[in-house]
Amino acid sequence: MPIAWVEPDTPLPNPAAAGAADLIAAGRDLSPARLNEAYHKGLFPWFNPGDPVLWWSPDPRMVLPCDHLHVSRSLAKRVRQFGRTTQPASLRVTLNQAFPDVMAHCAQRGSDRLGLGAVHRNHPPLPAPATLEGTWITGDIIQAYGDWHRQGRVHSVETWVDDQLVGGLYGVNLGQCFFGESMFSLAADASKVALTYLVAYLKRWDIPWIDCQQETPHLASLGARPVSRHQFLSMLAQGLDGPMPPWGAGRLMPDGTLLPSG
Repeated sequence: MPIAWVEPDTPLPNPAAAGAADLIAAGRDLSPARLNEAYHKGLFPWFNPGDPVLWWSPDPRMVLPCDHLHVSRSLAKRVRQFGRTTQPASLRVTLNQAFPDVMAHCAQRGSDRLGLGAVHRNHPPLPAPATLEGTWITGDIIQAYGDWHRQGRVHSVETWVDDQLVGGLYGVNLGQCFFGESMFSLAADASKVALTYLVAYLKRWDIPWIDCQQETPHLASLGARPVSRHQFLSMLAQGLDGPMPPWGAGRLMPDGTLLPSG
């Protein structure tokens, strides 16, 4: 099946009709409106700087059921350390407190980014038409997801040690679906701590899974599993109409409670 070229006023194709292809479409526009359409259809962007925007729907797709997150004994201990401290906390996890900084760290190639799949796009298993070079988080990606964050659809989780940002992640929420985008870590287990707190928050609001996009051994070790495109699109359709959590900003606790800022 040939790759569809989409103009700004052209709808993205339905990946259910893509057959075995992972790359579904290409175009030039990237905006919150286009991202919203894409994620509702099970597509995500991934492309080199200066290239057209490429829209992907991998088959199979890696999904982390929130109930299946694997937390090692050492990570559980680390999570408890972050949860025991009181304000002003030397160890804490926050929600939506430093979104631009999280994206900037995720975009820095060479940092210890333990991705939700997206970080592995630098060496992709997908049959890309050209080799990706450097980070996939381009200036256009930062602008589009930053705008979408300000519209309340993209969120960040941050891990702090002594008021220094040492890890975090960001992702998209639509209905009862959460799409993990990228993670970074500058200290041991910092990104895994952020993921553990995110899962607790999602479970608190009945969000059952995180889309991790690509299949990797690292994701499998955390409890993620591959599902077929057909199954993923069915899960997506079921979850999109569900209620979204009351996303805000503040300190996250290990049980998923959000303590508002101030």
